[in-house]
Amino acid sequence: MAAASASPDEVDEPGMEIEAQKLQLNCGDSGESNSAAAGKVLEMDQLQEDSAISQASVSNGGDSETEKDLVELKIIWNKNKYDVKFPLDSTGADLKEKIHSLTGLPPTMQKVMFKGLLPEEKTLREIKVTNGAKIMVVGSTINDVLAVNTPKEAAQQEVKSEENKKEPLCRQKQHRKVLDKGKPEDVMPSVKGVQERLPTVPLSGMYNKTGGKVRLTFKLEQDQLWIGTKERTEKIPMGSIKNVVSEPIEGHEDYHMMAFQLGPTEASYYWVYWVPTQYVDAIKDTVLGKWQYF
Repeated sequence: MAAASASPDEVDEPGMEIEAQKLQLNCGDSGESNSAAAGKVLEMDQLQEDSAISQASVSNGGDSETEKDLVELKIIWNKNKYDVKFPLDSTGADLKEKIHSLTGLPPTMQKVMFKGLLPEEKTLREIKVTNGAKIMVVGSTINDVLAVNTPKEAAQQEVKSEENKKEPLCRQKQHRKVLDKGKPEDVMPSVKGVQERLPTVPLSGMYNKTGGKVRLTFKLEQDQLWIGTKERTEKIPMGSIKNVVSEPIEGHEDYHMMAFQLGPTEASYYWVYWVPTQYVDAIKDTVLGKWQYF
């Protein structure tokens, strides 16, 4: 009896089972691989995000520290105003370089003032510069300075030549009559052998050539010297003062007699007596500027 024939659906072709198993394995491997790749992408995204947050945090911290060390200044020169943020631990010389970049004035041609002439070697922190401080700058172009210097230098050489021929100023009759009065009762204390910056108050307790009391006020923000007496106060632009001469008083070398040349000749000298020696150089620097070699 012939065997019953198998149904077509029940017949398996050779190798089909093996191929199905391979396909199942491959599909499983592919799923795991895709899952792992997706996990790595997520992990890298998380690392990048963390890094960005960390960098932002460091950057913000640095900016905060930098802001803490900066001071806001108002630099005023020739009716121009500049708002500047500048490091507190920078020196006066560094500030002059900054002013040079703003105004074009070479540092050697600048007269920078903050409570007197700004010391170049000290930091802004050391001289107690605070936010909103006004920094006054006086200066001219090189050509202007050269035009002014030539007659000043000639006048100075002439004065020195004449002084070498003459007896000491304090022995001359016109000065002797004032000096013979002695020190004013309210004369300011002197410190011999020391150079100091100008005080924040007027220099007082001095005589003029008539023997009257006189005081000197240095209006740095206006670049003016105020010479005050009982009768009046003369307001003199510092740029108009041609020269400043001084000489120690014999027997009182810790005080000087000093003259401001207000015109072209010696006849225009305004004499002041009993100037404390520690302020002599500061007065000359303030009136004439440090670039003058007198």
